Amino acid sequence: MTETKTTKPETLGLWQDRKFQWLIASVALVAVFEFLSLMGDGYKLRRDIAFPFFAVLILAVGWRTLWSGLKALSKLNFRSINLLMTIAVVGAFYLGEYEEAAVVVVLFALGERLESFGIQSSKSALQALVDRTPKTARVRRGGGETELPIEEINVGDTLILRPSDMIALDAEVISGASSVDESAIAGEPLPKDKHDGDKIFAGTLNLQGYLEAKVLKTAKDTTLAKIIETTFAATKTKAETQKFIETFAGYYTPSIIAIATLLVVIPTVFLGQPFNPWFEQAITILVIACPCSLVISTPISIYAAIGNASAKGALVKGGKYIEAIGRIKAVAMDKTRTLTYGKPKVTDVLPFGETTREHLLACAAGIERYSEHPLAAAIVAAANEEKLDIHAVENFQAVMGKGAKADCVVCYDKHHCIGKLPFISEEHEVKEEIVRRVESLQMEGKTSIVVSSHDGVEGVIALTDEIKTESRAAVAELQELGIEVVMMTGDNRAPAETVAKEVGIREVKAEMLPEDKAEGIKELLAKYGPTAMVGDGVNDAPALALSSVGVAMGAAGSDTAIEAASIAILNDRLELIPYLVRLGRRAVATIQINTTAAIVTKLVFVTLAILGLSSLALAIFADVGVTVLVILNSLRLLSYK
Repeated sequence: MTETKTTKPETLGLWQDRKFQWLIASVALVAVFEFLSLMGDGYKLRRDIAFPFFAVLILAVGWRTLWSGLKALSKLNFRSINLLMTIAVVGAFYLGEYEEAAVVVVLFALGERLESFGIQSSKSALQALVDRTPKTARVRRGGGETELPIEEINVGDTLILRPSDMIALDAEVISGASSVDESAIAGEPLPKDKHDGDKIFAGTLNLQGYLEAKVLKTAKDTTLAKIIETTFAATKTKAETQKFIETFAGYYTPSIIAIATLLVVIPTVFLGQPFNPWFEQAITILVIACPCSLVISTPISIYAAIGNASAKGALVKGGKYIEAIGRIKAVAMDKTRTLTYGKPKVTDVLPFGETTREHLLACAAGIERYSEHPLAAAIVAAANEEKLDIHAVENFQAVMGKGAKADCVVCYDKHHCIGKLPFISEEHEVKEEIVRRVESLQMEGKTSIVVSSHDGVEGVIALTDEIKTESRAAVAELQELGIEVVMMTGDNRAPAETVAKEVGIREVKAEMLPEDKAEGIKELLAKYGPTAMVGDGVNDAPALALSSVGVAMGAAGSDTAIEAASIAILNDRLELIPYLVRLGRRAVATIQINTTAAIVTKLVFVTLAILGLSSLALAIFADVGVTVLVILNSLRLLSYK
């Protein structure tokens, strides 16, 4: 799902919104009258016309604000922003500054509408996905096809998917082949080919092929449902900065009301000065002190950053985690399925004696195709990639935890054993040269599978967990950002150090159990400060929970990963980690800029008002101006790349 698809429709919706159009027209209207009033009394509307005209305009635009302010007053809730605005409007009317009262209400209402737009923009991609997801689906029932509401479709039912169909439920392909656009879920722009046994997810689009798929989850349990639930819940998880600002505003607003009251009472009651000039200064203070820009400085930035991350395939479970990942000083990374694909791949085929490389691989694949072990599948895949004629075998016998035996129909010496070196040594004599070669491969972090016949060892096939193509670049980017990268893995030290060296990680902690990883996180927190843990979200759950921010890789379809982590990377793209760090840093910087601009503006104009150097009109334009700038600055995070 691209950014243009998420933001442009929402922008068009804003300009087509009647309330927004009415607010823009109202702003233009009151701006004209405010400009005329600044030119002198001769250009103002007569009092008997201005009073009802502006009263109707204010009630039409801002009755909700005024009503909320009156309710806050009845409850003596002096922390309410709406109460500030109500006092300002009533005070301006008392002073006969009807134009200023209208400007206050209209611009405040416009600011609220822009704030609402900012929040909606950050959620629009997800909401569009929710709206677009089909409410019914075709299933095979009783020998025929029928269309049912997705709530009535059960686990085990067969979905019928034709070209251009949106997929309504998580399922597993049982027939057919197609390409599926998963960008809505995983943020991955390129379609993925789907065949028998592959998983498909609700909210994705079947492109050109016909598929039949067995339903794996009901509508309420799909990956899409989990993402929707988690993302909307994330907007309720407030960032630490937001909590602080809301607490600050709770004390700030009544303090300003108290200052404004004293500014009227002290000169008029104790110093015998005229009421109206000081009352006007007090109203000016109330207007400029309204903390609108301060209060919205954090949530819009957070919502925009979360919306940006979700469009890239990263599910962030709350605003505080955007801030947290922007502040990390260290990252602990699991090896398998994080830095590597978690799938073994043949790297070396080493024949001995008169055996050729092709003959060795074809014979080994012939035996291994009867095994379900991942190493066996990798050997068969390697033979298929090289388009070899895989040998036929008979009398296959798996030896649990060791290897396999079989008779090869093609080979002159039929009997073959395949497995780790200790297993082969039980059956056949192994020369010292081969032992040294296997040990050498192990030192390189590779797993060695030995193939032998009655005549002796025919060769060794070495495999290793394939490193993701983006791992080195992602680690380098994190290091350039000043972040220490540490590997924490349950794998043996030799393969762990091999992978670490390949991707550029200097510190390796190997052979760790889940509880060891948790202790490792505690050590990193003590040594470096805020630390992220990146893992697959299953055996890494304790470490994910203890870290400052836990990131689960490849979380699409995994309830455990989505629940265990603070951030879930749905598309398994490691390069999103440094991207999220930069996005988090940009969000924190944006919040700091917004907050500073809001506070400085308040302090300057409150000081000017106390000194009698500010006017109500100037205060209004300054307050609303900084509010609009805060909103626009925050929305830039939607397009951050």
